Amino acid sequence: MTLNMADVETKEETFTLEEILTSLKKSHRLILWNDDTNTFDHVIHCLCHYLDYSESEAEKIAWTVHTKGKCAILEGSYTEMEVYRKILKQEGLTVSVE
Repeated sequence: MTLNMADVETKEETFTLEEILTSLKKSHRLILWNDDTNTFDHVIHCLCHYLDYSESEAEKIAWTVHTKGKCAILEGSYTEMEVYRKILKQEGLTVSVE
C-alpha cells in the first residue's frame, strides 16, 4: 500500500504569544470556575474521582468556587494541567490553565 499525500489531511494549530509564553512557565495552575450548570455533588464527585481529593477537601473546594467564583485545584506542568483540564471539561466542569 502506498500513501498518497493528497489523502493526508493536516490540521494547523495557531497559538497566541500569550499561550506560548504561558506554556513555558515552570508551574501552572488548574482553575475551577463557578458556573450555573454543575451541582455540588457532581463537582465533588469529579474532584474525588479524577484528582484523588477526599470528600471533605472536595466539599471545601466546591464551596470556595461557589462563594469566590474560582479556585486553584491543581498545580504542575503545563502538559499535566492540560490533561486534567480536558478530562474535567469532558465532565462538564468549567476549568482553565494559568
